[in-house]
Amino acid sequence: MNVLAINTSSYRLGIALMNDEHVIGVHETYTKMNQSKRAMPAIEQLMADVQMTPAEIDRIVVAQGPGSFTGIRIGVTIAKTMAWALDVPIVGVSTLKALAYQATAYTEHVIVPFFDARRNRVYTGAYVWKESALTPVIDEKNISMDEWLAELEQLNKKLVFLSPDMDIYEDTIHSTVKEHVIIPPSIFHRVNPVHVALVGEMEEVQDIHTLTPEYLRLAEAEKKWRDAQEASSHE
Repeated sequence: MNVLAINTSSYRLGIALMNDEHVIGVHETYTKMNQSKRAMPAIEQLMADVQMTPAEIDRIVVAQGPGSFTGIRIGVTIAKTMAWALDVPIVGVSTLKALAYQATAYTEHVIVPFFDARRNRVYTGAYVWKESALTPVIDEKNISMDEWLAELEQLNKKLVFLSPDMDIYEDTIHSTVKEHVIIPPSIFHRVNPVHVALVGEMEEVQDIHTLTPEYLRLAEAEKKWRDAQEASSHE
């Protein structure tokens, strides 16, 4: 099965082409240039490089969040458009779960991926590697880092933290969780598009029309709009 994986959840654009568990090609860039201008050209170039045609794609997998609101929307839109045009199945996967794959070498510990959500909050969850798959220990959520670390302490287990935003929270993690902390080298703290593909091969196919971005919280503008609507309804 040929799988096209797309990750636009941050400025790190990642595209991968896989055949079952074999990597055919990978494209990654680390520029903050608009994802909408570089995602499709990157897909087209990678397919040309490996001499694959769109007709040979059997499944499309997209990182549906959490992450950048704009980036996620772009990736999901591209994936849905391609899946509809090519008439192939589509799978949306958690960006956090894909990031957690980076720590599968630490199979005996709890893996804790997170992204900064601003104001000392994070998008996060906790996983263990069990029977060759990532299994949730704590469901993904948006939570303050202080509350999250307190909750993790209750597990009383070694914790492997992964995040591209580690520099923001590393001191807090070390001072709070202390002897339970494992923080791998920096190369592990990015979402690998190959892992997006691998997660997608194990997840159920989704309805193309109902697949939507998973933000774990509302965009600030939408939150303010809903708050205003709720307030006006009580007047």
